[in-house]
Amino acid sequence: MSFPGTLDHLVYAVPDLAAAVPDFAERTGVAPSQGGRHLVGSANALVALTVNGERAPHYLEIVGPDPERADPGPVRVFGLADLEQPHLATFAVRVDEGLPSAVERARAVGHDPGDVEPWSRATPEDDVLHWHLAKREPETYPEPAALAPALSALGVDLDLTEGSNPLLEAVLRSPKGEFVLR
Repeated sequence: MSFPGTLDHLVYAVPDLAAAVPDFAERTGVAPSQGGRHLVGSANALVALTVNGERAPHYLEIVGPDPERADPGPVRVFGLADLEQPHLATFAVRVDEGLPSAVERARAVGHDPGDVEPWSRATPEDDVLHWHLAKREPETYPEPAALAPALSALGVDLDLTEGSNPLLEAVLRSPKGEFVLR
């Protein structure tokens, strides 16, 4: 995958965040930073990504059920409620011209990314970050060409190839070698 200017982050969903963070650090040699807690019951850890040795404005979000949440019920985002194994769930893009117009462009080519909604998370320092997000649970696309118009409408340049099983995959180079997220 190439890193287009609009890629914001990759989302690696895990069933147990407390176990996934040290496992990621052991396997890659890179320790994720604690990100924060979302109101929907999830929490995350973050890993800054680099491109050609320079820090990029992109990151990896490792997200799972918040181990400290008051409600022990299922967490519905990114399929966490039914997740048994970690997997690369999706990616997020950043748009500069405004999210509502980007959503309309995507809908005009047949892809509905969902409604624009306010989101937030509390950082470990108890600051609250706010943003807007258009999010729909990801679909599986058996033919990469079917997704190309929507990605183009959003200004996203990803390497799409057809394979035997539809999946999203990213290869990260780490101090301990390549780490494949699927």
